[in-house]
Amino acid sequence: MYFALRKANKKTEEDAQQRASDIVKNAEVTAENIKKDRILEAKEKYLKLKSEFEDDSNKKKQIIIQNEQKIKQREQQLTQKEQQLNQMTEQNKRRENELETQKKTLEQQTEIAAKRREEAEKMHKSQVEQLERIANLTAEQAKLQLVEAIQADAQTQASAYIKNTIDEAKLTATKEAKKIVIETIQRTASEHAIENTVSVFNIESDDVKGKIIGREGRNIRALEAATGCEIIVDDTPEAIVISGFDPVRREIARLSLHRLVQDGRIHPARIEEVVSKTKKNIDDEIVEIGERTVIELGVHGLHPELVKMIGRMRFRSSYGQNLLQHSREVARLCATMAAELGLNAKLAKRAGLLHDIGKVWPEESELPHAILGMELAKKYKENPEVCNAIGAHHDEIEMTSMMSPIIQVCDAISGSRPGARREMMESYIQRLKDLEALATNFPGVDKCYAIQAGRELRVIVNSDSVNDETAGKLSFDISQKIEKEMQYPGQIKVTVIREMRAVAYAK
Repeated sequence: MYFALRKANKKTEEDAQQRASDIVKNAEVTAENIKKDRILEAKEKYLKLKSEFEDDSNKKKQIIIQNEQKIKQREQQLTQKEQQLNQMTEQNKRRENELETQKKTLEQQTEIAAKRREEAEKMHKSQVEQLERIANLTAEQAKLQLVEAIQADAQTQASAYIKNTIDEAKLTATKEAKKIVIETIQRTASEHAIENTVSVFNIESDDVKGKIIGREGRNIRALEAATGCEIIVDDTPEAIVISGFDPVRREIARLSLHRLVQDGRIHPARIEEVVSKTKKNIDDEIVEIGERTVIELGVHGLHPELVKMIGRMRFRSSYGQNLLQHSREVARLCATMAAELGLNAKLAKRAGLLHDIGKVWPEESELPHAILGMELAKKYKENPEVCNAIGAHHDEIEMTSMMSPIIQVCDAISGSRPGARREMMESYIQRLKDLEALATNFPGVDKCYAIQAGRELRVIVNSDSVNDETAGKLSFDISQKIEKEMQYPGQIKVTVIREMRAVAYAK
């Protein structure tokens, strides 16, 4: 048993040793393999690092080579620039030398010129002295005569140039303008109406005059107080005169008298009642006239207040021309002329109808009627072109559109045609006297005559003091002064007449 165990232990020990030996061998083999792998990895890493190092070295060498090349190029450029600078320095030195030479030459020439100028001045003085002795005139006197002669010649040439320019402009523009204006006038039917500051109320019998006057004149006083007009009852048969500057008030007074006479009851209370009803009827009639006018002319979208003002034009007049008929006529003229010129005919008709609304504004105002009319048009939201045309038709403001001169021209056409307007005799005569006096003040004018109702001014000049060329300038100067200093309707033709008369007597 002992031996069997010993034998078994021995065997076990041998097996253990064998296994240990195998393990050691395996470990040695494994270690050798690991060593070889580590050596191979180290070699590969070494080779890799070596190749990277070599690549970096090559790149650095290339960079160094490139930098060296750039440095050489810069050195070459610097060398070239130094050479250029040296050349420029040499050129500057040469130029400085040339300038010094030129300066010396100029100084010499200046000295020579100064000497020559002194000699020329001496010669000029001696010549002037000789001329003064020969002509018996000083240099200043001769200069003045020369300046006057040149000035007169320049004025003559300027007058001739102005005349030629005006004639040329007329040739190119007058033909078409006349065509448009004449066609516009011919296509527009004009109505003639004259309004006075008095109205005449016809009665069937003079017995009515006593009723109108009333006891101690109470009826006529009540009527005048209610209407604001003066009632003139005189010896004129079957007529009572109503006087007042407001045509609306005159019409109210006339209609009120008509109703009172028809009714037969004439006393202060009845007068006030009838006048009050007549005023209301007139207001309604004014609105109706305005509406009828805008419908007839085809003007739409007007503010009701503007329509009412248009109706009030029926009872206003300007130099005897009814304002409503004038405005309607201007509206038609404007529409026709705008259509001929290719502009907005409806807008032109609107501006022509409204151009004088400032004249019928019931309140007192210090503004000109054109400016007042423009402010009213702006207030009631009218087109800016219409507002400008209203305000500029008498040149109170600057014209900003083509519509404005059309309104101004058509207003002049309507007001200046024969029979359209009339003036008071005194103002008419005074205007003719002022026209003749204005032209008489010009030098060389002998006589002046205003003819054709002040439409033409004939100026007779002295043939000795005014020549043919100066006559043209004189007519132009007179026309310009008339435009600046006088007010007149239409246009005035200025004719300067110069004639030479030779008189001899047979004895």
